[in-house]
This record gives sequence, structure tokens and C-alpha cells, in this order.
Amino acid sequence: MIFVTLGTQKFQMNRLVQAVDRLAEQKNESFYIQTGNSNYRPKHCEYMKFLNSEEFQRKITECSVLITHGGVGSIVSGLHAEKPVIVVPRLAKYREHVDDHQRDIAEAFEQKHCVICCEDLEHLEEDIRKAKEEVFEPLIEKGGDVENIILDFMSMFSEP
Repeated sequence: MIFVTLGTQKFQMNRLVQAVDRLAEQKNESFYIQTGNSNYRPKHCEYMKFLNSEEFQRKITECSVLITHGGVGSIVSGLHAEKPVIVVPRLAKYREHVDDHQRDIAEAFEQKHCVICCEDLEHLEEDIRKAKEEVFEPLIEKGGDVENIILDFMSMFSEP
């Protein structure tokens, strides 16, 4: 099963949902889409608007490939599960976000050879094939748990 997640953004991402639905119609492989706030409803694959964290993690664990928008949390979830990840960044020109920062995120992960960045959905089928064959670099996180580092630093200034 290929898992597609669009996160919880308030914006639609109909172009990705439609592209996956077209692929699902042609392929023998199953797709599951977490559609978020997209208003296109797939006809050829299972979908749910939103998933709770347990369902999301189960889909990540079960999938053969993760296709995700350019949200760092979704990308990192796939990488931590050691899944091949294809990132389709939300783009402002399609009214999927206010700017193109997700393109920058996707390109940064791709430069580290952790993911495949797919901006042109005409290449999605080929990118799925590549993702299944490619050996990706593991995600190396420097600096550890940033939240705890900040809390530890802040505690140095608090009164005993």
C-alpha cells in the first residue's frame, strides 16, 4: 500500500489527490490518501480526511512508499520509519499554501539524498518506481532534542 498524507493545512491539495486517484485506477497497487482539506474525493482508492496519530503511525508502518506534502513532521515520520519518501511540495501558484517554503524543505531533504522531490506530477509514477528501488541516506539529526535543550537552557535562569 502506498500512503499519501497531506497533513492538516487549511489549504487544499487537489492536484495530488487527483494524480494519485488516476494512478490507482491504472495500477494493481493500493493507495490510501489522508486528504486533509482537499475537496476532491478519490474514486479509486481508500481515503479519510484526517487520521488520529495512532492511525497515521499504522499507515506509515504498513506502507511501501510514503507520498507527502512538504511538511517536516510528515517527512521525518516516514524517514524515522525507514520508508522511501516522495515529497510533493505545496505550491502557492496552485493556492496550496501562501508561499513556496515547502519546495525549499523538499529540496533540502533531497540534497541530503533522503527523499525524492516531485514537483511535476507527470513524473509521480516514475518517482514511485524509483523510490522502491533507490537506497536512501538515513536522516541524521544534529543537536538532539531541541525542545529539551531549550528547556534546560531556560531552567538555568529560573529561580530555585
